[in-house]
Amino acid sequence: MTRNLIETVMGAVVLAVAVMFVYFAYTTAQIRTLPGYEVSAAFFKVGGLNVGSDVRISGVNVGTVVERRLDPATFDAIVVMSVANDIRLPEDTVAAIGSEGLLGGKYVSLEPGRSGTVVAPGARLRETRSFKSLEDQVGEIIFLATSKPEPAAGDAPDPGP
Repeated sequence: MTRNLIETVMGAVVLAVAVMFVYFAYTTAQIRTLPGYEVSAAFFKVGGLNVGSDVRISGVNVGTVVERRLDPATFDAIVVMSVANDIRLPEDTVAAIGSEGLLGGKYVSLEPGRSGTVVAPGARLRETRSFKSLEDQVGEIIFLATSKPEPAAGDAPDPGP
């Protein structure tokens, strides 16, 4: 009888620790949507950006991605973000897709402009920079390294062989 009581108590302790771990993970992981107003942006490529990803300004989390969808007319990816109410974005803000490293997640980086007017809730940001994958960047470097330089204005053309 004593053995069953000890096993029951130990099981309850293990369950209590598991519940505390889940609560701690949920509260520190910041996986819930920040309250705020919504803005959207159209991207050519989002490169694995997910709903729930961060929206950052200067590396500081100011919002959350709340929706991703495809525009049926332009086939662009529309990203809807919730931005904290105390952050007023200038209308010339640029939205870019960033990466936390080779294996890290994606996030939206907002680069506020200098305009005096602010983005209205529900508006779309006009200027965006789409995600560039590692393969795209390596391809550009190879192209630049293998292309022939164009002659300068005063140089004579190469007569060839």
